[in-house]
Amino acid sequence: MKIINQFTLPISIIIPTYQREKVLIDTLNYIFALPVKATEIIVVDQTYQHEPEIDRQLTEWHEHGQILLIRLSQPSIPYAMNEGLLAAKCEIALYLDDDIIPDPELVSAHWQAHQEYQDVIVAGRVIQPWEEDQEISTTKSPFASTESEWKEQFMGGNFSINVRQIIDLGGFDENFVKVAYQFEAEFAYRFRQTGGRIRFEPSACIHHLKVNSGGTRSHGHHLTTWLPNHTVGDYYYLLRAKGMRGRFSKMLARPFRSIINRHHLSHPWWIPLTLIAEIRGMLWALSLFRQGPSYIDRHISG
Repeated sequence: MKIINQFTLPISIIIPTYQREKVLIDTLNYIFALPVKATEIIVVDQTYQHEPEIDRQLTEWHEHGQILLIRLSQPSIPYAMNEGLLAAKCEIALYLDDDIIPDPELVSAHWQAHQEYQDVIVAGRVIQPWEEDQEISTTKSPFASTESEWKEQFMGGNFSINVRQIIDLGGFDENFVKVAYQFEAEFAYRFRQTGGRIRFEPSACIHHLKVNSGGTRSHGHHLTTWLPNHTVGDYYYLLRAKGMRGRFSKMLARPFRSIINRHHLSHPWWIPLTLIAEIRGMLWALSLFRQGPSYIDRHISG
C-alpha cells in the first residue's frame, strides 16, 4: 500500500477523456504539480487513436506509475466514469475534466469537506473562460460562486464522492448516451433520494478551459444538428425523475423551447432539422427507459 505523507491524501482522481491531445497532457502536468496531491490519478481514455507524441507520453506515465491508464474501445461518459470508479483504490473519488487548470488547494479542499460532512457529494467551483476576473453572481453562475452552500445538483467536471457510496447506488446510469446531458442531474436525484446531500465548496476550484474540440464537443453543436445526441439525455432524465413536478409538461414543451431562440429566428431553415433531432431524441429515450437503467452492477457481475 502506498504510504500517505503530509503532501499526499487518500483520494483517487478520475479523469475520463475523449479525443483530447495536448490539453490532456497539460491538465495532467498541472495536477502533478499540485502541492497537495492525490494518491492516484486514473485516466480513462476513450480516444480511438492519439497523436504519436501524446500516446508516448501517456504510456510513459502509466509505465512509471504516475497514472493508471485505462483504455476503452467505445466512448461513453458514464461508462468511463464507472470504469474509473471500479479501479479506484481510495475511499474518495475526485472526478475532473480533462481540460482544466486546478487551483493549488483543489485536492486538500475536497478532502477537508469530506472530513467535515458525511454522506455528501462535494461539488467544487468551476470557473469558465468568460468568468475569469469577473464578479460572480450566484444566481447567474451558481458553480462559480464564492459562497459555500447546499445544492441540489453538481457539475461532472469537479466533484468528489465516497467510492463505496456511489457503487452501492449503482454508479452512473450508462443509458445516458452520446453527450450524456443530464446524467449528473439524474445521479444527484438518486443520491438525494437516499438522504445524501450536495455541498458546494468554492475553495475546491478549477478553471475550465472549455476546449472547442474533443469531449462532448465531438458530437457537434446542439443548435446545428438533426442528430439526437444532445436531446436524448434530457428526455431520458425526465422519464426517470419520477418525483419531479411537471416533468411530462416539460417533456412536451422541450421541442418548442429548442426552436425559440435567437439562432433559429435568424436561421429559420434549422427549425425543421432541430425538431427532427427532438423527436428522434424522445423516441430513443423512450426505448432506453423501457429497457431500464444500466448500472454498474453489470460490470461487477460480468
